[in-house]
Amino acid sequence: MPTDLIDRIYECSVVPELWPGVLDDLAGLVEARGGLLFSARTALCWTASGPVRDVFDEYVSQGWFNRCSRRVCLMSQTQPSFFVEQDFWSEAELDADPIYRDFFRPHGLGWSAGTGLRIPTGDNIVVSIERTFERGPVEAEHVERLNALRPHLARSALVSARLGLQRAQGATEALTALGLPALVLDETGRVVEANALMAALPERIGPGAGDRLVLSDRRAQAQLTEALSTVSASAGPVACTVPLRDAVGRAIMVLHLMPVRRSAHDIFGRGYALLLATPVAADRAPSADLMRSLFDLTVSEARVARGLAKGMALEAIAADGGVAITTVRSQLRRVLEKTGCTRQAEVAALLASVAMVPVRAP
Repeated sequence: MPTDLIDRIYECSVVPELWPGVLDDLAGLVEARGGLLFSARTALCWTASGPVRDVFDEYVSQGWFNRCSRRVCLMSQTQPSFFVEQDFWSEAELDADPIYRDFFRPHGLGWSAGTGLRIPTGDNIVVSIERTFERGPVEAEHVERLNALRPHLARSALVSARLGLQRAQGATEALTALGLPALVLDETGRVVEANALMAALPERIGPGAGDRLVLSDRRAQAQLTEALSTVSASAGPVACTVPLRDAVGRAIMVLHLMPVRRSAHDIFGRGYALLLATPVAADRAPSADLMRSLFDLTVSEARVARGLAKGMALEAIAADGGVAITTVRSQLRRVLEKTGCTRQAEVAALLASVAMVPVRAP
């Protein structure tokens, strides 16, 4: 996958007016007409590439958005993937669906590949690539191309959604508008700027000697330091997720590191990485959606992780999922890597402590 396109995806996170061009390029990857991004938390925000902008302006203004079952189907899925019409409806059902029959097809559309992102912060995001009806359904190989970009789209779209798809005039405004603890780092790991929500957590995370970022969790500190060096050394974008634990190993927040690319430097100056903190609190068994969002787990990895959080043995997890014990052990290894744990008991304790804390509205 071209690193230039991924760089531009991250650039869009704080320069939302660039989304139409990126959505247009995503459409070009799969021989589609255009793309769109919808986000909703307290209000609906959306943007689309030029070739479909007028169509979806009608879609929203004339009330088709509120009647469309497609986004409902996308948001109901737990598989972290793009989906096409055939995943939900038969050909006869599509022919009879008023949204497709009376809106999409008369506008020359009717086939798509879309994904729903239900973020634990309360943001609901849909990214959809729209293809002409004449061209036919989006093929599986094109869906896989989009799936390869999905993690980058998810991280960038979250930041854009928190900003209301509006460009901030500077780092201070951007960090404040995010409504989550956030800070900007330079290439040495020095804190360039932090918002008030992050500044309120000095005992957990904040600038230390020489303004370098210091975490209370030594393991998280090592993970973040390694990630920062990777971002600095890489020509392409690198993103990572790091759980931050308290003294007894319980998760207290999850840190998301994202690169600052291209014209995003106009907002964050010499900063080259944005760090967001997602607060967590105690619960006995977090949802699979929550674990996937926080730790980038696949569906199968989240199933294993949730089983561990509930105190299930690996054999029981394998039997419950109808898979071999060797498969579960392989999935457990990936869960350990992604959560920064070294032992099964440790990951069980960590995940058993994870649930969302309501965050302050921006």
